[in-house]
Amino acid sequence: MPRKFIKRYLPDADTLKKYKSLGVFGRLILAPNLWHLNKRSVSGAFAVGLFCAFIPVPFQMVLAAAGALIFRVNLPLSIALVWITNPITMPPIFYFAYLVGTWVLDTPVMEVEFSLTWHWLKTGLLSIWQPFLLGCFICGIVAGTVSGLLMRLIWRNSVLKSWQKRKLSRSNDSP
Repeated sequence: MPRKFIKRYLPDADTLKKYKSLGVFGRLILAPNLWHLNKRSVSGAFAVGLFCAFIPVPFQMVLAAAGALIFRVNLPLSIALVWITNPITMPPIFYFAYLVGTWVLDTPVMEVEFSLTWHWLKTGLLSIWQPFLLGCFICGIVAGTVSGLLMRLIWRNSVLKSWQKRKLSRSNDSP
């Protein structure tokens, strides 16, 4: 069952309490239904977490936690999935989002040399912000929707296999 697999890798409540950025939610993050692992909470957490992963801001974990609270989905999974966009994967993922935005807006791809400075943020980002943000939004919607539906399908398939295995086991045990 996916529940056992997911539970093995999720952080517990005590680990999440240590994040000062999540302190803005106070005791709300301790609501028991935010910690359940079922088809609805896991698929919703995938949708929220992967959508928030495509939001190009430094506080994605806080946004994922807020989304988990609003939609009442699994909180630790929503927060953990945001880390798909980490410092190593962020450049190719956000470049892909930029390409999607230029394709949708039918604008040429601009060659921009990136440097992590305030000057670049003021000048370089100004020239690409529209296709970049649109691409991030589109990729977030697609990733969230597809992953949510895929998790529902995987969960359902896993439960059906478990039922079939149990049924077969019972038929073999009967005289």
